[in-house]
Amino acid sequence: MNPLTATSKGAATRDAIIDKAYEIARFTGIEGLSIGPLAQAVGMSKSGVFAHFGSREDLQLAVLESAGMRFGEFVLGAALSQPRGLPRLRAMMRNWFEWGRLETGGCVLVASVSEFDDRPGPLRDQVVRNERRWRQELQRAAQLAIDCGHLRDGDTDQYAFELYAIPLAMLHEAGLFGYDQARRHGDSALERWFAAHAPSP
Repeated sequence: MNPLTATSKGAATRDAIIDKAYEIARFTGIEGLSIGPLAQAVGMSKSGVFAHFGSREDLQLAVLESAGMRFGEFVLGAALSQPRGLPRLRAMMRNWFEWGRLETGGCVLVASVSEFDDRPGPLRDQVVRNERRWRQELQRAAQLAIDCGHLRDGDTDQYAFELYAIPLAMLHEAGLFGYDQARRHGDSALERWFAAHAPSP
C-alpha cells in the first residue's frame, strides 16, 4: 500500500468512527461517548480507535466539530440557492425546523450547550465556536434581508437572538409533545416574527 492510499484509508476510517460516535451522541450526549463502547460499535479494538484519536476528549472535540459542519451544510448550505434577503432567511429557519424533525434522539449541538456551558476547557471552547459561527450566519442573513428592504432596520445581534429562540422552543416542545404540534407552533411564531419586523409601508 502506497502512502497516499494509506492516508486515504486512514481518513475514511476516522470519518466512519466520527459518524458512529455522532449517532451515539444524539442519544447519550457528548459526555456519553467513551472509547470502549465506540470501538465495539465500529468493530475495532480500543487501540485502533486511539490510533485516530489520542484521547476521549479528542474524540469528543471531533464529534462537536462534525456536528457543527453537518448542521451548517443542512441548514445554511441548502438555503444558499434561495435569493438573498427574506427568501434565504426563511429557508434557513425552515431547514432548521426540519433538522429538528430528522435528528431523532436529540440535537447534539443543543445538548452540548447544556453539557458544557459551565465547564471551562477545550470542549466548552468548541461549543462556543459552534454557537458563535451560527449566530454570525443568522446576523449576516438578517442584514442581507435588511439591505434588500425585506426587514426593518434593526440590531442584527438582537434579531439573531430572537430567531434563535424560536427553533429552541420548537425542539423543546417536539421532545415532549411531538414534532407536528411543535412545528405548527414554530411556523406560526416565525411568521409572526417576520410580520412584526417587516418594513413600514
